[in-house]
Amino acid sequence: MVFSLPSLLYQYNELEPYIDTETMKIHHQKHHQTYINNLNTALSKVPSMVDASLVEILLSTNNFTEISADLKKTILNNAGGHYNHSLFWVCMSPNSNVTDMLIPLKTQIEKDFQSFENMKNIFNSKALSVFGSGWVWLCYNTNQQKLSITTSLNQDNPISFDTNLIPFLCLDVWEHAYYLKYQNKRKDYVDQWWNTVDWKNVSLFYDEYALTGHHIRVEADGKIGMRDL
Repeated sequence: MVFSLPSLLYQYNELEPYIDTETMKIHHQKHHQTYINNLNTALSKVPSMVDASLVEILLSTNNFTEISADLKKTILNNAGGHYNHSLFWVCMSPNSNVTDMLIPLKTQIEKDFQSFENMKNIFNSKALSVFGSGWVWLCYNTNQQKLSITTSLNQDNPISFDTNLIPFLCLDVWEHAYYLKYQNKRKDYVDQWWNTVDWKNVSLFYDEYALTGHHIRVEADGKIGMRDL
């Protein structure tokens, strides 16, 4: 299986003024593409994984017994980079509107966090707590049947550490995601990012994946395996 860069559902300038055009272009064309290139190169050395999907790779953390620790790390890092960014792009839209959130997700947020604003505050605090590079995730815990907010370092994905978690909204807090516009002001970036969240897509991810107990399927070309995208 050869992995490739997904096309965005919007132009690089369409998330302005919240995320600048140059950041979007470099982030997508350079950073994301590099993860894909490195993943393809690493997997070419492991014939047994030639048909593995991104989810299968991320879930098989403890099954890489036939390869070196360094190669295992390279595969997981870059598979995470491809999966995480592919999901990140479709969690955003130039037409962000919280009223697009569907009832099941809205109800679950209010049940688990008391209010949407409280959920945002917790998410923001988690984003600011990440030391160095990483991600923040809104997940559904299939075991507890409730939402949770977690973080991961570098390009790690929550499903590699807890298969009960189904992440369906993510925020990249690597400096390359915001430094050109916000410099060291991560808080400003996080606050403004909420103006880009595509609540229609996020709600669909919750309905079609989280509530059915399945991890979001990111295809080899970075597209989300859903009928509406």
